[in-house]
Order: sequence, then structure tokens, then C-alpha cells
Amino acid sequence: MRRLAHRHQLKQSGVRGMFGRLAIAVIVLVICTISLLSTIKSTTRSVSRSEIDVDSLWDTAASDGWRPSSAPRSYWPPPPEETNGYLRVRCNGGLNQQRSAICNAVLAARIMNATLVLPELDANSFWHDDSGFHGVYDVKHFIEALRYDVKIVESIPEVKKNGKIKKIKAFQIRPPRDAPISWYTTDALEKMRKHGAIYLTPFSHRLAEEIDNPEYQRLRCRVNYHALRFKPHIMELSNSIVNRLRAQGHFMAIHLRFEMDMLSFAGCFDIFTPEEQNVLKKYREENFAPKKLVYSERRAIGKCPLTPEEVGLILRAIGFDNSTRIYLAAGDLFGGERFMKPFRSLFPHLENHTTVDTTGELAKNTRGLLGSAVDYMVCLLSDIFMPTYDGPSNFANNLLGHRLYFGFRTNIKPDRKALAPIFIEREKGKGHASGFEESVRQVMANTNFGGPHKRVPPESFYTNSWPECFCQMSASNPAHKCPENDILATLDSQIRKGEVHDETNR
Repeated sequence: MRRLAHRHQLKQSGVRGMFGRLAIAVIVLVICTISLLSTIKSTTRSVSRSEIDVDSLWDTAASDGWRPSSAPRSYWPPPPEETNGYLRVRCNGGLNQQRSAICNAVLAARIMNATLVLPELDANSFWHDDSGFHGVYDVKHFIEALRYDVKIVESIPEVKKNGKIKKIKAFQIRPPRDAPISWYTTDALEKMRKHGAIYLTPFSHRLAEEIDNPEYQRLRCRVNYHALRFKPHIMELSNSIVNRLRAQGHFMAIHLRFEMDMLSFAGCFDIFTPEEQNVLKKYREENFAPKKLVYSERRAIGKCPLTPEEVGLILRAIGFDNSTRIYLAAGDLFGGERFMKPFRSLFPHLENHTTVDTTGELAKNTRGLLGSAVDYMVCLLSDIFMPTYDGPSNFANNLLGHRLYFGFRTNIKPDRKALAPIFIEREKGKGHASGFEESVRQVMANTNFGGPHKRVPPESFYTNSWPECFCQMSASNPAHKCPENDILATLDSQIRKGEVHDETNR
């Protein structure tokens, strides 16, 4: 009986083991099937994504029902007659770094209920340009466009005190980098009330970009995209260049950042001659903090500016042919014609602001703010814009944001980190690496060409002001719905009727 029971137990155990092994086999089969289907699906998606319709890139990107709107969507009282004092700022850096600083200055004045003194533009050693705000921007338009946001004066007025007339002396402060709103409502405001005026210098990146107040962010957009308008002669010159370029059809603008300052900053020296490397290293020592930078490591993670040839190879892989007309927004290219020749052989129809300016005005001011302003406008109005290095490049980053706001205009933004190993492999294969163009095309097909997309750090608000400065007519989220009425027009009407009450020292 014991033997029979033992046999029965073994038989049951064997059946259970067989079912267990069968179950495992079934599970493995299911996993393999799912994996195979996923692979097939992934391959199909990859192939379809690598197909880029070049003709469609000449049009604006899909808006998905979004349109630019930086008008206030909630109660936004106009600035009161009496403010807490005067705010002076010195905007350092190049034209576009100064532009961001101006936006921050207006917001800071609003936050502190201060009267903004027309921002000062730094005549720095790089630009050798003392044009100032009056020489670059339309001052009258700037003040008028922001009349519902802040009070602006061209200079601190003189005051009568103890029978004497004198100008208020602004107390100088160096603001913390990316200072929070709380710093302006405490430290800065306290000094302003005490002295009557404060002078913030330097004023580049001195107010945090990410602020949890959409109305404040929309004010930045009103400054950047509406109030800051170049002087009429700059606008006329830029439009004449764009019209000349467009007379022959579509054109693309490329910000070719293969310049001494950016190459020195990035630490990308090895492709240059020993003499050129010494120039770059000297510039780096004089202008940037000491840091050990290894070229091969920097290049492998996409930290080096693209060479002109690499830019040409990307465009060719996407599908642009040698008839494509290109406007180059760039300073003096380091290494000169040696690096430009391969690019020109791929795309011979190249222009820049001096070759298409018949007035000769830009030839006299190629490095000044005028040349940068014209380049900015031509790139803004171009059918396609391609930045080749968007790291600390304020020019490229601001333009990407402006083109997004200007109607989702197409941008081609190379993913340098993803492209780096492809270019390195190409060099190892002496220019004949198999599948090079398809690999480049797959990387570029996965980039955003200018439509609405979520802002992900470290992307700047000035590069992507969506969704704060955009709205939808038919929005499921009430926060994204376009205002039924123009809030600024309503405010204007209220002011004319005397219906708006001042709020002092708020």
C-alpha cells in the first residue's frame, strides 16, 4: 500500500512538474512574441520617422490649435502714479543677452512697483559699440507698449530738497544670479525705499526664469515680442535684405557658431593647427574660468560646435539639395576658408548680411549691435532657421523662442549629442561609413521642428514660452483658453473713463 501511495505521489508530482514546465514555456513564448512584435513595431516606427518631408519644412509647423497670446488673462491693474522709487539696470553682454535682461528689468520693476529708468546697454569690449538703447530700439514704442505694465522714464528726474535741485543718486547693488522674486520684494525694495533709487549692475540672468506666475511670464513675452522693436532704419534694412533673398524663392538662415569665443568656451581645439590652438587657449585663459577640458570627451557628448562641413552633411542627409539658398548669420569663422570650403561645395548658394546689403552700411559695422540686429531680424523672418550651437548662445536661444511665438516657424535643431558618435564613426571609416545618412536622418527625424512642445530644463523660458504665452480658442483646460476680449483694450477704455483706481505701494 505504501509503495502504491508512493507511486501515486510521484505521478502527481510529475504531472505538476510537467504543467509547471509547460506554463513556463508558454510564458516565455508569450514574452518572445510580444518582444518580436515590439521590435517589428519599433523598426516600422523608426523607418517611418526617418522619412522627412523636406518640402513641408518650408511651411510653418503644425500649431495644434495654439496661437500666441501674451495679453493678461486676469486682473492686471495699471501702474499707479506713485511708485516706490526708481530702478536703474545695466544690461551686460551681447545684443540678445541684453534683450533678456531688459525683459527681466521690466518684470522686476513691476514686482517692486518701481519706475523703470530706460535700461542701459553695456558698451562692452567685444562689441565696441556704444549705440545704447536709443541707437538700437524704438524708445517711444517701448514706453507706449508697456504703459499698462510699468512706468518708464528716460532718466532719473531732478528733485528739490532743502531749497536745492539735485538728481537722486541710485544706490548700487550687485543682484544674485537667478535671484528669486522674494529678493526683489525684500532686499532690493528695502534699499529702494531708503535711497529713492537703486542701480542693479551687472544685470544679466539676475531674475529667475521659472516663475510660478503665468501673468509675470506673459509680461516677459509682451516686452520681448511686442515692446522691443528695433529702430525704423534697422527694420527697413532687414526687410530689404529679406525681400531680396525671398525674390528667388525660399531661403534658410543658419547661425554658424564656429567662432573663436565659442570654440574656446567649449574647449574644442584638436582639429586646429598648433598656432590656432594657441590662439584659442589664450582666449580661453583670458575670458573663462580654468577647467580641464578633453577634446575627445567633449566631442563624444556633443559639447563641440558643429563644423561647417558637419552642418552641410546634416542638411544633405535630411534631403536638401545644392540649390538650397542659405543666409549665414555668423561672425568671423575660426579657421576661415579651410573649414568653409567643404560646406560651400555642398551648398554653393551662400549669403550673409554684407553680400546682400546694397547700402554698404553693414560693412562698416560688422561686429556691432547693428549687424547683430539685422542678423536677428533676417533669421526671424527666414523660412527655416538652423542654430548649430544652442548651448550658451543667447542669439540662437532667443530666436528659437521668437520664431515659436511668431507662428511656429520651422527650426532645424541638431541633436549634437546623438549625432556625435555617428560623425566619429564616419571619420573612422574615412568618410565611407555605411548607413551614415540614414543614421543622421533617424536622429533628425526625432527632433522638434518648431511646433508646441513642453519646456524641459535646461531649456530656457526665452527659448520656449509655451504654454504661458499661447492660448487655444477651443481649449479643454480653462487656463489655456484665449481671452474673449482684449484685456489691454478693456484697460485702455477703463483708464479713459476714469474707472481704474490706483493701488500704491502694493
